[in-house]
Amino acid sequence: MTIRVLIADDQEMIRDGLAALLSSDPGIEVIGQAGDGREAVELARRLDPDVVVMDIRMPEMDGLAATAELHRDRDGADPAQIRPKVLMLTTFDLDEYVYEALAAGASGFLLKDASAADLVRGVQIVASGDALLAPSITRRLIGDFARRRRHQRPSPTATAGLTPREMDVLRLVARGLSNAEIAAELVLAEQTVKTHVGHLLTKLALRDRTQAVVFAYENGLTG
Repeated sequence: MTIRVLIADDQEMIRDGLAALLSSDPGIEVIGQAGDGREAVELARRLDPDVVVMDIRMPEMDGLAATAELHRDRDGADPAQIRPKVLMLTTFDLDEYVYEALAAGASGFLLKDASAADLVRGVQIVASGDALLAPSITRRLIGDFARRRRHQRPSPTATAGLTPREMDVLRLVARGLSNAEIAAELVLAEQTVKTHVGHLLTKLALRDRTQAVVFAYENGLTG
């Protein structure tokens, strides 16, 4: 299936370059470009892309605010049905941006110095419902993010509704494993893992795998 992508960046040259890189992949179609966050929100609502490649620093409305606006009032929705997924791009490798991007609802975070192959793969990963962080952003940042949100820590009974197998899958999701890797680890079919992930996200009222990672850290499930 073709992944429909909207690009949001305030620099036309960068937008055109990203569009050219992504369009070179036969599985990706660039359906629009926006020069600021407000335009990105408007185009996303009109064009219904699968993924928005969103710059963080833009005029009118920055990428963080635009992402939050796109995901407003989505709590409790079926994670598989939430669109668009947002892949944040920035030249700034700062912890604060990672935290804010995750909190706003972004599914992925890449630095602009990533390779063309990394960009294409990033779009494919977030479109599939997986989470993506730039290689330079370690699990330490996720752990720090979780600790900053201790005052919002869920009840110890928050995982009571999960089956033992769903708990196994959640722990492996928190380690950053893909569905295929989890399937190999647990000796399951990949589709079965996908089903377990969908069930645990729904039961825990989590938006996506990124929130599942944070949840696991907050609840001491990462070992």
